[in-house]
Amino acid sequence: MTEFQIENLLGREPILINTESIRDNLQGKRVMITGAAGSIGSEIVRQISRFNPKELVLCDMAESPLYDLQLELQDSFPGLSFYPVISDVRNRKRMATVFEKYRPDYIYHAAAYKHVPLMEEHPSECVLTNIEGTKNVADLALEYNVEAFVLISTDKAVNPTNVMGTTKRVAEIYIQYLSEIQQKNLQINKKTRFIITRFGNVLGSSGSVVQRFQQQIEKGGPVTVTHPDIIRYFMTIPEACRLVLEAGNMGQGGEIFIFDMGQPIKIVELAERMIRQAGYIPNKEIEIIFTGLRPGEKLHEELLAAAEETSPTYHPKILIGKVRNCSREMFLPDLSEIIFASASYDEKKVLRLLEKMVPEFVRQIK
Repeated sequence: MTEFQIENLLGREPILINTESIRDNLQGKRVMITGAAGSIGSEIVRQISRFNPKELVLCDMAESPLYDLQLELQDSFPGLSFYPVISDVRNRKRMATVFEKYRPDYIYHAAAYKHVPLMEEHPSECVLTNIEGTKNVADLALEYNVEAFVLISTDKAVNPTNVMGTTKRVAEIYIQYLSEIQQKNLQINKKTRFIITRFGNVLGSSGSVVQRFQQQIEKGGPVTVTHPDIIRYFMTIPEACRLVLEAGNMGQGGEIFIFDMGQPIKIVELAERMIRQAGYIPNKEIEIIFTGLRPGEKLHEELLAAAEETSPTYHPKILIGKVRNCSREMFLPDLSEIIFASASYDEKKVLRLLEKMVPEFVRQIK
């Protein structure tokens, strides 16, 4: 099988960070990662493991990938204290037992459903994981006086055209709400810093287009692209995770950190680069065909909505997004209602509530 140099596919220099300041923040701390066995979660685990944390708590539902991660850490970091925990962020009682036992100082919340077309078919499942699961972990972070909670969000939360992106936008709003009520409550001595990070697609992640193209090239083609004009912002997994750690380090609470991912890349050009890296000529030796946009899929992703502005940080690749306000009085009752509707699998009501909670959500229906 051809080994693709993922960094070369981006056509730019890799993004670096100041690891010493992150080490100062994380060493000696108990750190929990939800979705720890996933592509992003496991890379966050690897990077934090180098910073001498006191303990790592690795939460995931997927037993086999979590076991694989356990074996990897035992081999690569023999002196590391870590605890693989089978847990579902949707189960608040279970998560409460994890918090009670391990008392984390930092939380990186990577657990989420991310597959756009699949979530179009299963909106209730998407709400229960991406909204209720985030709410459960964030509420417990507040209850247990966690120092910092970092939500890993997505560019698909901006002017969403799909269920997945809309649920992530609702999760963002709730995290900002928790940050606001803390800032207004002067009686709280120790405040949790609630931080949101938003970035685009990561090359090489589970289910990414790179994996799909690689499989198709190995079979001799054709390579399938949904549309000739479709573009995406891309980072490598290590780059994205480094910036997540940097943003978690610099955040004071309530910010949405947006990563400068450079220029977007045409997916068809990415396919051509991969075909050439594999030693073939695009559309001569391996054909590229266009299959049409999938449910919920945009031609162009955005990192900011039109009504949002940004301000710089000390890292040139990390910006702070100033997002539009929403009515908290309406939001909280709707939040309870959509969780209840999802638990009942009332899909039509779930979609109506998503449209109400995120007015810019315009669903693509084929």
